[in-house]
Amino acid sequence: MRAPKSTRPPFFRPLRASPELTWILPSRFLFGMHAPSTVDPRVKYKRIILKLSGEVLRGGTSGDPIDAATLEKIGFQVKEIHELGVEVCVVIGGGNIFRGLNGEKRGVDRTTGDYMGMLATVINGLALMDCLEKMDVRTRVQSAIPMNQIAEPFILRRAMRHLEKQRVVIFVAGTGNPYFSTDTTAALRASEMHADIIMKATKVDGIYNKDPKKHPDAVKYEELTFIDALKQRLNVMDSTAFSLCLDNNVPILVFDLADEHAIKRAVMGEKVGTLVKN
Repeated sequence: MRAPKSTRPPFFRPLRASPELTWILPSRFLFGMHAPSTVDPRVKYKRIILKLSGEVLRGGTSGDPIDAATLEKIGFQVKEIHELGVEVCVVIGGGNIFRGLNGEKRGVDRTTGDYMGMLATVINGLALMDCLEKMDVRTRVQSAIPMNQIAEPFILRRAMRHLEKQRVVIFVAGTGNPYFSTDTTAALRASEMHADIIMKATKVDGIYNKDPKKHPDAVKYEELTFIDALKQRLNVMDSTAFSLCLDNNVPILVFDLADEHAIKRAVMGEKVGTLVKN
């Protein structure tokens, strides 16, 4: 007596994205069909945490918290390094919308103010995600505070998997706890994700011995050790974030985001901004 034929579908190989299929379907529908990314041999830092303050999103003369032209410039820089094969994680602040410390000065409870600031980072993260997706850069937003309808929860292994699939990951809502800054979030995520470096984008082209806007004779540092920065009490990051980077040997690069190709030059290992390391 013959055994009944199997009703299971025959084994098939996963599809690869052919030129014809790419022409028919937008690339955002071809998840899982891309060939493994190859990193440009000129790249020095292959996995980075890009720390963006909310303030850098405010630009132009409109006075809007999120300036469309500024957002597009940031998106272009992220796309530029993503195309080199760099694995990009973004930690974004919310100071352009609400800052917990400022709220405390106006009578808002510090814990409540910090949670308001976390929600502001979610708004910024969604804006950046939308901008990158329109540039055909696949992006995921992960939130430290569960809000499943608009963002994934932060899950370390899932975040790692997104990077393997050539997706940009944006971390929002800080650490999910009050009293911790987004600088601390960047240091924490860099340690968890085994990032090669934290790139902190600012409105100044590096670290100076004093405020260059107030003191014309301020001296810029090209490179610093963590110990030297502590001794000179230089304001690189807040103390919690700085300690995390020091303990886990995560270098920090402070640079000016106004330079159109600053991030690309930095990942290539060119002299950009100020590098702080052990």
